[in-house]
Amino acid sequence: MAPSAEWDSSKEKTDVTVNEKIDDKNQHLSVLDFGGDSQLPPPPTLTPEQEKALYRKIDLRLMPILAAMYLLSFLDRGNIGNAKLQGLVTQLDLTGNKYNIALTMYFISYTLFECPANLVLKRLRPSRFLPFITVLWGTIVTLMGLVKTYPQLVGVRVCLGFAEAGLFPGVVYFLSIWYPRSMYQFRVGLFFGAASMAGAFSGLLAYAISFMGGTDGLLGWSWIFILEGIATVVVGIIAFFVMVDFPNTAKFLTPEERAYVIWKKKYDNSSVGEEEHFSMRHISAAFMDWQVWLHILVYMSIVGPLYGISLFLPSIIHTFGFSTAVSQLLTVPPYIVATVTVYVFALWSDRIQRRSPFILAGLSMLLIGFSINISNASPGVKYFGTFFCVTGSYAAFPGVVSWLGNNLAGQYKRGVGMALHIGIGNFSGAIASNVFRTQDAPRYILGHGIMLMFVGIGFVTTPIILLMYRRINRTRDEAAARPDAVKLSAKQLRELGDRAPDFRYMY
Repeated sequence: MAPSAEWDSSKEKTDVTVNEKIDDKNQHLSVLDFGGDSQLPPPPTLTPEQEKALYRKIDLRLMPILAAMYLLSFLDRGNIGNAKLQGLVTQLDLTGNKYNIALTMYFISYTLFECPANLVLKRLRPSRFLPFITVLWGTIVTLMGLVKTYPQLVGVRVCLGFAEAGLFPGVVYFLSIWYPRSMYQFRVGLFFGAASMAGAFSGLLAYAISFMGGTDGLLGWSWIFILEGIATVVVGIIAFFVMVDFPNTAKFLTPEERAYVIWKKKYDNSSVGEEEHFSMRHISAAFMDWQVWLHILVYMSIVGPLYGISLFLPSIIHTFGFSTAVSQLLTVPPYIVATVTVYVFALWSDRIQRRSPFILAGLSMLLIGFSINISNASPGVKYFGTFFCVTGSYAAFPGVVSWLGNNLAGQYKRGVGMALHIGIGNFSGAIASNVFRTQDAPRYILGHGIMLMFVGIGFVTTPIILLMYRRINRTRDEAAARPDAVKLSAKQLRELGDRAPDFRYMY
């Protein structure tokens, strides 16, 4: 039975039940507006089946357009790897390390603007901000197909990084407002799975578009940028009409449904509700939180190899002795396996409410994959190794993002913390852009060695965070069990956020 049907038939009973529940939770609190809930009716009591139906309804509205936008985002930032094999290097005379510098400049602007973009998203309407930047970077990618010189390419890549900076941190923060911790990684996985699908599409599209080389005097690499950029602009325009903002203004939900979603999130990780009003202390709290900085190292350990393999996989496979066309096609199977694994990991992680085991599993795959590719193994074995490289990095990534997002309380602190996490962590992408050098082919010992260094960082920092979370949770459990435990006011608990004695870290 759909939730709304029961609400209409038993609203009086539902209101009484929920009002009792709210009174129990807030018996010593004054009325606190959270996410606009004071303007909505009391949240209903739902059965597990009704709750699943409600969140499926939300999924169907949010996830398709967000996944499409991110698929194109990852396609547009990574298609330069395919364009490299279609005449980009030759026509623009990208000798020496010019190609690597062009890749690096994207990450400089991308990382610098991620944190400000998250603060802007909270202030502005996501249904306008996210589609706008999608149209903007789609236009930039289209123009990238018309560049004639190396400086022009670098300039356009800088602009692309600026335009795309707000999407990923903005969406993962946006999803953290809609979904409770127990449902979060699967939704991040649904969203991020588009990135691994982009890798598969990129190879197929590059192969198909390569036949347009020479049309209107443009080589294949130009058409890759132009056609994929136009597709992005179209999706951005569609997003203006289908994107929604926050739960309290979501017109596709009934008032009771909106109230339930807000209530579910309000008491997701706190007995007194999460703080959402802006204060400068939220920014300082994010900067001074130990877990943000350790999580940045975990992020680097995954995203460094992810960008390394994404940007250079066509070139790596090309060194195995395959033609350009076949190399483009052979990039597809590893991404298909990675996409399936992303969804399996995300669903399993939410089911058991654990993040670290799946990050460690991804790191193990990366260790196997890059160890194979740095060796003197045969081309067939090395191609097999690329499956581990692609799958390990992509499958672990949603867990890395979700883990920190689950353990930061307070909407603004979480927004700033996640932007720092992603923004600073993406500098590893700039490193990865410069270590797979042309002169190191075919073994790319430096590149694969640096990727293994990132993996080693992950194997050190992930267990440290895990043990610290477990120790803090155990200490808080013991403190709460003592009869002389200090009782804090609701205001104090909200202000403490994830440092409150009733908060438990997910590990």
